[in-house]
Amino acid sequence: MPVSPARAAAFDILLRVEQQDAYASELLHSDRLDKLSAADRGLTTEIVMGVLRCRSRLDDALATQSSRPLEKLDPQVLTALRIAAYQFLYLSRVPARAAINESVELVKRARKASAAPFANAVLRQLAEKTSVPSPIETQLDTSAAQLAYEFAHPEWLVERWAKHFGIEKAEAICRHDQRIPTTAIRLDTAEVEAELQRDGIELAPGVLLTSARIVTSGDLTQARTYREGRVFIQDEASQLIAALVGKGARVLDCCAAPGSKTAAIAARNPTAEIIAAELHPHRAELLRRRVRAANVQVITADVLQLALHDNFDRVLADAPCSGTGTLARNPDIKWRLKPQDLHDLHAKQVAILDAALQQLAPGGRAVYSTCSLEPEENEDVVEEALWDGSGYTLLDCRAELEALRSSGELATFDFDSLLDGKFLQTIPGVQHCDGFFAALIHRLS
Repeated sequence: MPVSPARAAAFDILLRVEQQDAYASELLHSDRLDKLSAADRGLTTEIVMGVLRCRSRLDDALATQSSRPLEKLDPQVLTALRIAAYQFLYLSRVPARAAINESVELVKRARKASAAPFANAVLRQLAEKTSVPSPIETQLDTSAAQLAYEFAHPEWLVERWAKHFGIEKAEAICRHDQRIPTTAIRLDTAEVEAELQRDGIELAPGVLLTSARIVTSGDLTQARTYREGRVFIQDEASQLIAALVGKGARVLDCCAAPGSKTAAIAARNPTAEIIAAELHPHRAELLRRRVRAANVQVITADVLQLALHDNFDRVLADAPCSGTGTLARNPDIKWRLKPQDLHDLHAKQVAILDAALQQLAPGGRAVYSTCSLEPEENEDVVEEALWDGSGYTLLDCRAELEALRSSGELATFDFDSLLDGKFLQTIPGVQHCDGFFAALIHRLS
């Protein structure tokens, strides 16, 4: 029995995520899927993202029927089992027989034919004895452990969120992470919006920003405006970070790839000189292709060793981070991340922020941001970078949000839900966007 193109592609992607720490979102948008039909691309994405979102629930179910510990199975066998289990546990339109047979064929395709009878037996037993899991209802006595189990998250991560944000917000984050996120775009002109609508793309207003739109129907990737680079897919919280940078004559984006924030900054500053720095050459090349504004110069450089002068009036340090605010889009992160990683990331982020501040002109302003929910990567980094208070001061994000509202750019009036003290902090499930943190830092004259 041949394996369908969609399931074969899903298997290959999930195996690379498992064995090579590859990122599913990047693989799903790579040219490896170009030969698939639209329906097959959709099924591939559904299986990959579904398996990653629900992995611990799938493993719990498989373990009840397996005579061998799952950690002892070959990655190829376990990946095939997860693919089948996800389909008949969560996709009612897929017959269990088809899911089982194709996963057994995937085991054979991966040259693990000796494990095919075992895979077949486990999946048939599971299909007979299980039903679709139902999310829990909100309860006053809900624990972090219960949330972690029901919503397929690492318990240590949910415990952190419950401690920092409270159990209700921790539950909101977990629920959000298990849903397909909305597709938000940034629009620079009404003409582009009209073109999208003529191409059959239906849009709804953004929640945070008046320049944002939510795609409610249609394939945006097939629209001419998207293919021509005139529309950026960008979460609203990410768009808000770029708006916080404000306007200046010389702007530095320290860790710029893949370029959505760079492009948004360029649109707000059409006459400014903008330097976009990226450490990795292949990502710098991607940045050059994506950001076509004439006033943006892309350089391949380490922000820690930038041979530039301290005369930028606006600097963005959007630091590499754990990405725990983006688990709805990147569910593989939650299975890859370890508690000790936060310590290592903190040290790198402090170094990046220190270097970014050195590029700031007197009187200028820097934005430090991450797409993380973790204090070690956010307020702790800012506190350490500014510990001696010499030459820099922390600004209150509320004032900048009020200015954005006054200018007609900010759509929401609910500032309190966006703020954590002087910092910006969006929370998935509380706001309908990714989790982003931002701090505004002013260099004294």
